[in-house]
Amino acid sequence: MHSEQQFTDLDLIVVGAGMVGLTAALAVQRYGFKVLVIDGREDDFLAQSDRMAESCSDPENIDSYDNRVSALTCASENILDNLHVWSKIAALRHSPYRHMQVWDGEGSGSVHFSGAQIQQQHLGHIVENKVALAALLATAEECSLPVLGGAKVVAMSEPQTGRRQLTCQLSVNSGEPEERSFSAKLIVGADGAMSKIRQLAAIPLWQWDYGHHAIVATVATERENQSTAWQRFTSDGPLAFLPLANSHLSSIVWSTSPAHASRLMAMDDQQFSAALGREFEQRLGAVTKVCQRAVFPLRQRHAKHYVQQGLALIGDACHTIHPLAGQGVNLGLLDAAVLAETLNRGRQRGQSIDSEALLKQFQRARHGDNLKMSATMQAFKWLFDPQPAPLTIARNFGMNLLDKAAPLKQHIMQQAMGLSGELPQLARQKMPE
Repeated sequence: MHSEQQFTDLDLIVVGAGMVGLTAALAVQRYGFKVLVIDGREDDFLAQSDRMAESCSDPENIDSYDNRVSALTCASENILDNLHVWSKIAALRHSPYRHMQVWDGEGSGSVHFSGAQIQQQHLGHIVENKVALAALLATAEECSLPVLGGAKVVAMSEPQTGRRQLTCQLSVNSGEPEERSFSAKLIVGADGAMSKIRQLAAIPLWQWDYGHHAIVATVATERENQSTAWQRFTSDGPLAFLPLANSHLSSIVWSTSPAHASRLMAMDDQQFSAALGREFEQRLGAVTKVCQRAVFPLRQRHAKHYVQQGLALIGDACHTIHPLAGQGVNLGLLDAAVLAETLNRGRQRGQSIDSEALLKQFQRARHGDNLKMSATMQAFKWLFDPQPAPLTIARNFGMNLLDKAAPLKQHIMQQAMGLSGELPQLARQKMPE
């Protein structure tokens, strides 16, 4: 139960209780801000952390795995560790991956990355989204962070006297929705790719369709996953096998044309398993079981700006990218950490957290990096699209050259793992309490 006091004199309202929104809320609360999280999903999803945790107790049960997973970097691990979330993820289940094997299905080019090449035990962790969410919700409860479900935002005021007001429809005991208003100095939109906050703020987007649909599923294979993230680039799109806690299970992301995705989704499990095994060149032997298939279209989006007075967008609300490098949620977690630290620094200097000048510091810190990652994903997508023979030969030659260029590989891995560049303190190391 929430007390009315939790809803008044708020510094921030975070809209969206997903991985990025909850991380942002825990981060700003850590710096002493008073924050409320609201989410449009029914209120009972907040009680799911226990159920989600319970469903992870049997790693042998393929049906217990979420078909949506995230490849969390070392920087993301540090952020979650500093917020007391990572230990809960580790207590449930996750899969460190120590190697990454990438190869060109149209030729002989391949690159092998290994944590040992940069004196690291692993390159990152594959974490089911439901595991991360269960850990975040449990931490929110532990920290008395108010999270209000069943609250659909329908209106947002312009900033007045240093505050913005949100009007929400609240689902109450399955009756008629009630309207309720909440106000705070700063509204943070962490409400996903179709962000209502972004729409209400009339923030324009650059966006285009990748021409791909992604099929996600949990699969069992004849051979063990070898703690390796596997990625085969085909003329139709990339296919990734990501290792799960059970060594014979992997989470797949198969990006392909909408027409091919439709045909694949129409297959029965046996047909799909055979097609998947062929496409993956049987690297892990036969695909022996597949479950929980889902498909979704892939679009690239980037907000033309992230902030206004009293408002900031983070995560998928301001950028979505192709999942081929698994970087989407990592960018969102860095957004959350940078925003929290920017607000804390501003307050120490006597700036109000709704100040557009202060919020633009957050935007400058994140916009370039996010745009660079978007451009990189677009370049990879173009490079592995069907190309004339000379370019395909050059691409394969380049991959084999990269595989032998140790310093360049080390640089790429450190960048991808969040071990280099300008990082917020939350992402760098264990912080003092």
